[in-house]
Amino acid sequence: MYNFQKSRAVTTGAMIAAGYAVLTLLLFQFSSREIQVRVSEALCVLPLLTPAAVPGLFFGCFLSNLLLGNPIDAVFGSLITLAAAILTLRARKLGDKVSAWVAPLPAVLLNAIAVPLILYFGYGIRAFGNADSAFSVLALQSLSVLIGQTIACYGLGLPLLFLLRKINSKYHFFEEKGV
Repeated sequence: MYNFQKSRAVTTGAMIAAGYAVLTLLLFQFSSREIQVRVSEALCVLPLLTPAAVPGLFFGCFLSNLLLGNPIDAVFGSLITLAAAILTLRARKLGDKVSAWVAPLPAVLLNAIAVPLILYFGYGIRAFGNADSAFSVLALQSLSVLIGQTIACYGLGLPLLFLLRKINSKYHFFEEKGV
Protein backbone atom coordinates (compact mmCIF):
# COMPACT_ATOMS: atom_id res chain seq x y z
CA MET A 1 0.00 0.00 0.00
CA TYR A 2 1.29 3.47 -0.91
CA ASN A 3 2.15 5.70 2.03
CA PHE A 4 1.85 9.33 0.96
CA GLN A 5 3.24 10.77 4.21
CA LYS A 6 6.36 8.58 4.07
CA SER A 7 6.93 9.45 0.41
CA ARG A 8 6.45 13.13 1.21
CA ALA A 9 9.01 12.95 4.04
CA VAL A 10 11.58 11.13 1.90
CA THR A 11 11.10 13.59 -0.96
CA THR A 12 11.35 16.58 1.37
CA GLY A 13 14.52 15.21 2.95
CA ALA A 14 16.04 14.54 -0.46
CA MET A 15 15.22 18.06 -1.66
CA ILE A 16 16.82 19.55 1.45
CA ALA A 17 19.91 17.36 0.99
CA ALA A 18 20.21 18.40 -2.64
CA GLY A 19 19.67 22.07 -1.78
CA TYR A 20 22.33 21.97 0.93
CA ALA A 21 24.86 20.25 -1.33
CA VAL A 22 24.20 22.50 -4.33
CA LEU A 23 24.44 25.70 -2.28
CA THR A 24 27.67 24.52 -0.65
CA LEU A 25 29.28 23.50 -3.93
CA LEU A 26 28.10 26.54 -5.92
CA LEU A 27 29.36 28.90 -3.24
CA PHE A 28 32.52 26.88 -2.55
CA GLN A 29 34.68 29.99 -2.13
CA PHE A 30 32.56 31.07 0.84
CA SER A 31 31.75 27.57 2.16
CA SER A 32 35.07 26.21 3.35
CA ARG A 33 38.41 26.93 4.99
CA GLU A 34 39.37 29.34 7.78
CA ILE A 35 36.99 32.19 7.00
CA GLN A 36 33.63 30.91 5.84
CA VAL A 37 29.99 31.77 5.55
CA ARG A 38 28.41 28.53 4.43
CA VAL A 39 25.14 29.84 3.00
CA SER A 40 23.70 26.32 2.99
CA GLU A 41 23.78 26.43 6.81
CA ALA A 42 20.75 28.72 6.57
CA LEU A 43 18.81 25.50 5.95
CA CYS A 44 19.66 24.31 9.48
CA VAL A 45 16.45 25.95 10.73
CA LEU A 46 14.31 23.56 8.67
CA PRO A 47 13.92 20.86 11.34
CA LEU A 48 11.60 23.35 12.99
CA LEU A 49 9.24 22.85 10.04
CA THR A 50 9.71 19.16 9.35
CA PRO A 51 11.54 16.19 10.86
CA ALA A 52 12.50 15.20 7.31
CA ALA A 53 15.06 18.00 7.42
CA VAL A 54 17.19 16.08 9.92
CA PRO A 55 18.39 13.33 7.53
CA GLY A 56 18.26 15.82 4.65
CA LEU A 57 20.76 18.14 6.31
CA PHE A 58 22.97 15.22 7.34
CA PHE A 59 23.15 13.71 3.85
CA GLY A 60 23.49 17.11 2.16
CA CYS A 61 26.42 18.01 4.41
CA PHE A 62 28.00 14.58 3.97
CA LEU A 63 27.71 14.71 0.19
CA SER A 64 29.04 18.25 -0.16
CA ASN A 65 31.96 17.66 2.23
CA LEU A 66 32.82 14.41 0.47
CA LEU A 67 32.75 16.11 -2.94
CA LEU A 68 34.93 18.91 -1.55
CA GLY A 69 37.47 16.17 -0.95
CA ASN A 70 37.97 15.66 2.76
CA PRO A 71 36.69 12.40 4.30
CA ILE A 72 37.38 13.64 7.86
CA ASP A 73 35.18 16.68 7.21
CA ALA A 74 32.57 14.48 5.52
CA VAL A 75 32.27 12.26 8.60
CA PHE A 76 32.71 14.67 11.49
CA GLY A 77 31.19 17.76 9.85
CA SER A 78 28.12 15.72 8.94
CA LEU A 79 27.81 14.33 12.46
CA ILE A 80 27.93 17.87 13.86
CA THR A 81 25.22 18.90 11.38
CA LEU A 82 23.15 15.87 12.44
CA ALA A 83 23.51 16.75 16.13
CA ALA A 84 22.55 20.38 15.44
CA ALA A 85 19.53 19.26 13.39
CA ILE A 86 18.33 16.96 16.18
CA LEU A 87 18.68 19.76 18.74
CA THR A 88 16.80 22.12 16.42
CA LEU A 89 14.04 19.54 16.03
CA ARG A 90 13.77 19.36 19.83
CA ALA A 91 13.42 23.17 19.94
CA ARG A 92 9.95 22.71 18.43
CA LYS A 93 8.69 22.04 21.96
CA LEU A 94 9.47 25.62 22.97
CA GLY A 95 6.59 27.12 20.99
CA ASP A 96 6.58 29.12 17.76
CA LYS A 97 8.08 32.40 18.95
CA VAL A 98 10.85 31.06 21.16
CA SER A 99 11.74 28.12 18.92
CA ALA A 100 12.37 30.39 15.94
CA TRP A 101 15.05 32.32 17.83
CA VAL A 102 16.57 29.16 19.33
CA ALA A 103 16.53 27.14 16.08
CA PRO A 104 19.77 28.55 14.59
CA LEU A 105 21.67 28.31 17.89
CA PRO A 106 22.69 24.60 17.80
CA ALA A 107 24.27 24.95 14.35
CA VAL A 108 26.06 28.15 15.37
CA LEU A 109 27.48 26.80 18.62
CA LEU A 110 28.30 23.23 17.59
CA ASN A 111 30.06 24.38 14.42
CA ALA A 112 32.00 27.07 16.31
CA ILE A 113 33.36 24.30 18.52
CA ALA A 114 33.86 21.48 16.00
CA VAL A 115 34.83 23.14 12.71
CA PRO A 116 38.08 24.64 14.06
CA LEU A 117 39.12 21.15 15.15
CA ILE A 118 38.27 19.79 11.70
CA LEU A 119 40.23 22.62 10.05
CA TYR A 120 43.20 22.10 12.34
CA PHE A 121 43.39 18.30 12.28
CA GLY A 122 41.52 17.38 9.08
CA TYR A 123 42.83 20.07 6.77
CA GLY A 124 46.10 20.76 8.58
CA ILE A 125 45.46 24.49 8.86
CA ARG A 126 47.89 25.34 11.65
CA ALA A 127 48.06 29.11 11.24
CA PHE A 128 45.53 31.92 11.21
CA GLY A 129 46.88 35.32 10.25
CA ASN A 130 49.99 35.84 12.37
CA ALA A 131 48.86 33.29 14.98
CA ASP A 132 50.61 29.96 14.88
CA SER A 133 50.21 28.47 18.38
CA ALA A 134 47.54 25.77 18.51
CA PHE A 135 45.47 27.63 21.11
CA SER A 136 45.56 30.94 19.19
CA VAL A 137 44.75 29.31 15.87
CA LEU A 138 41.84 27.30 17.29
CA ALA A 139 40.49 30.34 19.16
CA LEU A 140 40.63 32.56 16.06
CA GLN A 141 39.11 29.84 13.87
CA SER A 142 36.35 29.37 16.43
CA LEU A 143 35.59 33.09 16.44
CA SER A 144 35.64 33.16 12.64
CA VAL A 145 33.28 30.18 12.36
CA LEU A 146 31.01 31.67 15.05
CA ILE A 147 30.69 34.89 13.04
CA GLY A 148 30.16 33.04 9.73
CA GLN A 149 27.58 30.69 11.25
CA THR A 150 25.75 33.59 12.87
CA ILE A 151 25.53 35.33 9.49
CA ALA A 152 24.33 32.15 7.75
CA CYS A 153 21.98 30.82 10.42
CA TYR A 154 20.55 33.99 11.93
CA GLY A 155 21.10 36.46 9.08
CA LEU A 156 19.84 34.12 6.33
CA GLY A 157 18.21 31.17 8.12
CA LEU A 158 15.90 33.12 10.39
CA PRO A 159 14.34 35.20 7.57
CA LEU A 160 14.04 31.96 5.57
CA LEU A 161 12.23 30.33 8.48
CA PHE A 162 9.80 33.24 8.88
CA LEU A 163 9.13 33.26 5.13
CA LEU A 164 8.57 29.49 4.97
CA ARG A 165 6.26 29.59 8.00
CA LYS A 166 4.21 32.28 6.31
CA ILE A 167 4.04 30.33 3.04
CA ASN A 168 3.34 27.10 4.92
CA SER A 169 0.42 28.62 6.80
CA LYS A 170 -1.28 29.11 3.46
CA TYR A 171 -0.09 26.14 1.36
CA HIS A 172 0.87 23.47 3.94
CA PHE A 173 4.06 22.25 2.27
CA PHE A 174 5.54 21.01 5.54
CA GLU A 175 3.92 18.82 8.13
CA GLU A 176 4.38 20.65 11.40
CA LYS A 177 3.53 17.94 13.93
CA GLY A 178 4.68 18.86 17.40
CA VAL A 179 4.97 22.61 16.81
